[in-house]
Amino acid sequence: MTTIPAGDRGDVHVRQAVQADLLAVLRIERASFDQPWPFSAFERYLGEPGFLVATDGGPDGYVTEDQSSESVLGYVVANLVPNHGQPFGHVKDIAVHPDYRGEGVGRKLLERALRVLEIHGAQSVKLEVRASNERALSLYRDFGFEYLRTVPRYYDDDEDALILVVDLDAE
Repeated sequence: MTTIPAGDRGDVHVRQAVQADLLAVLRIERASFDQPWPFSAFERYLGEPGFLVATDGGPDGYVTEDQSSESVLGYVVANLVPNHGQPFGHVKDIAVHPDYRGEGVGRKLLERALRVLEIHGAQSVKLEVRASNERALSLYRDFGFEYLRTVPRYYDDDEDALILVVDLDAE
C-alpha cells in the first residue's frame, strides 16, 4: 500500500467514532452531499473499527468521556464485506468539513481507514465515487486506486458512479 504524508494540518488526530461524534458527522455529511446518509446509518456503524473521525484535539486513538473540546473535522466509514471467504474492504463514505478541505484531513482519514482494513484482513478495498468528483478521484489515485467499472445512473440525479479498487499488499 502506498501512503502519502498528511498535508499542512499536523494537529489532526484520527480515532474511532463514538456516539458523541454523530451530530457533527451528520452536519458534515449534509454539508457535503446532495444525498446525505440519515443519522441511523451512522449509528449502525458505531463500534466498527473503520468508522473513524478526524479531530483537532487529543492524541491519536485517545477517547475522552467529554469530547466537547474537540472539533470533528471529517470522518470515514469503512468496513469489511465477505468475498469468496476473504474479507474485502469497502470505503462507504468519507467527507471533510468544508472549512478544512484541502488541508490533508481526507488524506489522513483514508490512510488510517486503509490501514485498519488491512489489519483486519482485507487484501483489497473498493469504493464508489461520482464520475465528476475530480478532487476525490485525485486523492484516490494518489493511494493507488484504479478504475474497475462504471455503474450508470448510480446517484439520484442519474450521475454515474465509478468503482475503484486498490490492492493493499501492492507496493
